[in-house]
Amino acid sequence: MVPSTFSIVAADLATGEIGVGVQSKFLSVGAVVPFVRAGVGAIATQAFANTSFGPRALAFLAAGTPPDAVVGALVADDDGRDDRQFGIVSVDGRSATYTGARCIDAASGICGPTYAAQGNCLAGPSVVPALAAAFVETRGPLVDRLIAALRAAQAAGGDKRGQQSAALIVEKPGGGYGGFNDRYVDLRVDDHPEPIEELARLLEMHKLYFFAAQPSDLIEIDAALGAELVAELVRVGSLPRRHGAYDANAQAALVAFMHVENLENRVRDDGRIDRQTLDYLRASPAKLQA
Repeated sequence: MVPSTFSIVAADLATGEIGVGVQSKFLSVGAVVPFVRAGVGAIATQAFANTSFGPRALAFLAAGTPPDAVVGALVADDDGRDDRQFGIVSVDGRSATYTGARCIDAASGICGPTYAAQGNCLAGPSVVPALAAAFVETRGPLVDRLIAALRAAQAAGGDKRGQQSAALIVEKPGGGYGGFNDRYVDLRVDDHPEPIEELARLLEMHKLYFFAAQPSDLIEIDAALGAELVAELVRVGSLPRRHGAYDANAQAALVAFMHVENLENRVRDDGRIDRQTLDYLRASPAKLQA
């Protein structure tokens, strides 16, 4: 049972990404509510959640069944249909949402092209509209839009019982580590006083470690920046104290530092460094040298 939850299910038609963002006053909501399959679609199943809806909905979507017809198929033989709530989005952006008559107030759902937003046991009727509006109005990657939507719903009152857990799952073909699977982002906060903010913090870490640098984040390593890099690498113990110019040894030290810090996906050989790596180096603790 997940009695109090708000969620947003959404697709990015330009990137092929499909995902779910969810928060609940419930332990480990990410283990219950979200079901996602790259190239197919996603569903969030909540309230008195019927978790069989997850794999069944994805199977229907994979067979080409539109989301509104999937809703009918799921509730047709479910004696608990009045206690269920779920939202469905197909990878091509079609959507549907369902709220059973006995879901705990405030309970509602809104869907539109590429998204379905829903919630139950909420602080008031403005929560779901805030959830949907933030998603529609926010620009940028799907993961950022999902986080913005969750934050807006919480700011509008959120779950009337409080906060406990949150999850963010996004898939896209070949989007996983090394391109070997589709699991682009898979983050869970199972028990935390501010789970959405903790989820947002983890997402920024995930971007640092796994996302490629964007062209707008790249900085040319000129003489001034090279001197700063040498000083920072000395400070963190990756270069000896008396090292001078940003030369081949300094470049090798930077690469070694990045590998130690799990930033290998950001290593470059074109005379540039990305802003996130530079900020990470600047914030790294100093190490005493003999």
